[in-house]
Order: sequence, then C-alpha cells, then structure tokens
Amino acid sequence: MLKKDFRLKKKRDFNLIIKNGQWQNGRLFSLKVLKLDEITDLFPKREDPEKFKNQLKIAVVVGVKVSKSAVKRNAIKRKMREVVRLLVKEPGVKTGYYIMINAKPAVLGVDYAEISQEINFLFKKADLLIN
Repeated sequence: MLKKDFRLKKKRDFNLIIKNGQWQNGRLFSLKVLKLDEITDLFPKREDPEKFKNQLKIAVVVGVKVSKSAVKRNAIKRKMREVVRLLVKEPGVKTGYYIMINAKPAVLGVDYAEISQEINFLFKKADLLIN
C-alpha cells in the first residue's frame, strides 16, 4: 500500500493533472505526468508554493472498461500499487510530479512480473526515476 503522503486524492489535483498533464503510452498502461514547476500560476492559494511544488502524488486508475468485475479491477490495482510502492522506495522517483497510471484492457490476465516491467518502462520513458 502506498503511503498517504504519496496518494493523489483531491478532486482539484485530479483536475490539474487531467487538464495539464502529458501522456506516456505503453502496451498495458497509460501514464499521465504533470510537472508541478510548469504550472506555478495554478497552485492553490492557501498552500505554501515551495512545499507544493516539491511533492510527489501518484494515482492508480482501473476503469470499468478494463473489466466489469470489481474483484478483477481491485486485483489489478493491488498489483499496480505494489509496483509503484517499490519504485518509490528503492530506486526512487523524482519529486515535483503528479502521476496518474491508467490501466488498459490488455492488462487482464497478465502476471505481476509483466506489470512491474511495463510500469518501470513507463517511468523511465517519462524520466521520473532517480539514476
């Protein structure tokens, strides 16, 4: 499970990433990335700008188009969250980003190793990992 500090939860934050983020597409997932330094004029007025632009928030999304079964969607989300948790912990992910990972229907029936490989690939493609 991802720590609460790293979870993208607020509707305002989802709207920011949806309107201003950039897509990175893979076979199993789409990654939407928003670099917070680039949208300083859209920062919330009540929050400290320095603290806000140095945060890292990640959302994992598996829609009904992937599967109508909630059990299958939740299993995919658990695997995705675990991969992201290990990425944030070990090699490290750069701060100052909002990241949203959307699953595609091709993810059904795929094992954990392939999910891990695809998410790692997308994070490297988007230049989000600390070297």
